[in-house]
Formats: sequence, structure tokens, C-alpha cells
Amino acid sequence: MKPLTDEILFISDLHLSSARPATTDRFVRFIKGRASTAGCLYILGDLFDAYLGDDDLAAPNDRVRHALGQLTAGGTRVAFQPGNRDFLLGSAFARATGVSLLDDYHTVEAYGQRVLLMHGDLLCTDDVQYQAARCRVRTPAWREYALGKPLWLRRLHARWYRLKSRLDQRGKSGAIMDVNLDTVETTLQTHAVSILIHGHTHRPGLNQPVASPARTRRIVLPEWDGQEQVLCWTAEGFRMTALAVESPP
Repeated sequence: MKPLTDEILFISDLHLSSARPATTDRFVRFIKGRASTAGCLYILGDLFDAYLGDDDLAAPNDRVRHALGQLTAGGTRVAFQPGNRDFLLGSAFARATGVSLLDDYHTVEAYGQRVLLMHGDLLCTDDVQYQAARCRVRTPAWREYALGKPLWLRRLHARWYRLKSRLDQRGKSGAIMDVNLDTVETTLQTHAVSILIHGHTHRPGLNQPVASPARTRRIVLPEWDGQEQVLCWTAEGFRMTALAVESPP
């Protein structure tokens, strides 16, 4: 077992799928390499492009499960906060991998700071259509209904949903699909934190806009799109680090 550091890592929006095998390769390299020496890894949603239930073991789900299981067995703590693409991930996945599942809002305290973690979609309140759909599909009744359908039917529905999502986004401005800064401010105040880390918007940066910049800080995680980066948190602070290009795992 490798000695672990006190480093805390954050990633989100990998959108792993059978259509993006190179991204899965890079994720597995990251798990076997950099993540294997970290004390903790937080995955803030959309690890998968479409997660249809814990009974779906098709590629790349099986490979991801195996890699995460090896990581937690090595001592690294892993916490997963479901996003809008993988909110059907459940307890069977957690048991198989040793990963802890987080709620939509999760507070972390380390290095004398208190930080709120979110996937980020709940902050995009200007997108009223999306928020209404989110409320509908996040109920226990809808989850039971969806997972009760055969896997082949869930796959067909996922293809239809991806197409519909792309068509819907064409008619929306970038501002509508970004966070609402008043919602960000209210969320920070509600949870009594001054630092927020999230993904979802694909607008990364260590110092993204906030309503009260003198008092608060918003860090947005990048999408994994061929130039992967990971957010690192140590006693020295936060930094975004590009992952080294390595040979296939």
C-alpha cells in the first residue's frame, strides 16, 4: 500500500461512456496514479454521461467500479455526489466500490476552512424548465418507476433524453444555463460558508464570479475534455493541476 498524503482532490464532469474510451483510460490512469496517494477524492457528479442503474454493468461501468474499488481498498477515501447525468447511482454501486454517497449539499471542514460542495445544477435557477424537470425526476417514486423498467428500455430512453437535451440547449442562452449569482449568495449564507466548489457549468476557474467577492469564493471544476485537470486542496490552499499524459493503463 502506498503512503497517503493529506491532499484532497476534486473532479467532476468526466461524462464517461462507451463512446469516449480515451477518457475512461485517463480516468483509470488517474485512479492508479495521482489519486492513489491522496487522502481523499471527491467526485462532484456526472462521472458518467448516462448512468441507468446499478444493474448496468456494461462498459465503462464495470471498469470504473473495479478502479474505484482498488482505490478505496488502498486507503484513499472516495465520496461521490451524484450529478444530473448519474443521479440513479445507488447503494449497490457504493457497496461494490467502497465509495460514500453524498447529498446535494455537503460541507467539508479542513485546514481551518469550511467549504460547501455541490454538483452545481441547483444553482442554475434561471433555467426554469430544467429545474422543473429535476424536481420531477428526483422523487423516490420516480426513481422506483424508472429503475423498475427493463434495462434495454432505460437505454432507449437515455438516448432520447440526450437528443432532447441537445435540442433544448440550442434554444437557451449561455447565461440561462450558468449559475444565478443571487442563488449562489443565498446558498453560501444558508450553509454558513465562504467557499463553494461545484461543477456542471463547464466554466472552470479558481475564482469565478460571486455576488459578494470580498467575502466569498466560488471554484468551478473543469470538464474532462482531453486536457484534464484536478483541483487539489492542501494546507497551502487550492490549485488546479493538469494531469500528466501517461501510457495506457
